[in-house]
Amino acid sequence: MPLWPNGAPGAQPAPGPEGNMTTPKDNRPGGRAVIRIGNVSNPTLTVYAPKTSNTGAAVVVFPGGGYRILAIDLEGTEVCDWLNSAGITCVLVKYRVPEPGPYPKSSAPLQDAQRAVGMVRAHADEWHIDPNRIGVLGFSAGAHLAAALSTHFDQRLYDPIDASDKLSCRPDFAVIVYPGYLALSDQNFALNPDIHPTAQTPPTFIVQAEDDSVHVENAVVYFMALKNAKVPAELHIYAQSGHGYGLRRTELPVTTWPKSVEIWLHTIHVLPPTS
Repeated sequence: MPLWPNGAPGAQPAPGPEGNMTTPKDNRPGGRAVIRIGNVSNPTLTVYAPKTSNTGAAVVVFPGGGYRILAIDLEGTEVCDWLNSAGITCVLVKYRVPEPGPYPKSSAPLQDAQRAVGMVRAHADEWHIDPNRIGVLGFSAGAHLAAALSTHFDQRLYDPIDASDKLSCRPDFAVIVYPGYLALSDQNFALNPDIHPTAQTPPTFIVQAEDDSVHVENAVVYFMALKNAKVPAELHIYAQSGHGYGLRRTELPVTTWPKSVEIWLHTIHVLPPTS
């Protein structure tokens, strides 16, 4: 469904038609191509409901792509398949790209994220979701977007348009996977001042590899900021895997990160206790 019934606020015309921007030169995680959607000017959300047991939990997913494209299968539909298998409703957000960069360089993706979580809460009964167990999960730039929403939920970046915008857009938990833009490499990896955790920031799970070309300091610095704000957080650092692997299976230990997320969701009582 469209995120904005009457068009996105401050929408700019896309430089071309929306479509798959993947080229033969692009990397192929797990030996398979990635669908890289670009020129998104009409953002949407798509709901994937669990086909068997429904725990009532929901996760709003933000694919990555450097705020230029969206890896819509690797970091989107494939993630929904996994979440559905765990009894979790997945809401995939196709947010606006390309944009000049992370908030505050551009407000558009964060506007879309705020709107998406409000819409999920507004439809909680219809979609059989517990409105108090709605989290976010993002990869790379999408991980930054999840962190930005985790720290910028108290004030909407747009004028409210319906009942969805009167509900909280604060996530109840966040999963941050190989994030970018959280530590500033040109400032000795200081925390990005536009991402400032407080005691109200939701419990957070972070995963990244030490050899990530985007720099593992993004995960470490954000974890320390959460710790200093007394936010419950769990940090998983792996030696190898680079960047942009999603959930695709490899021989490396990082492949187990989704299982670790499920265990964490049980420990923070988003998922029911295991028998």
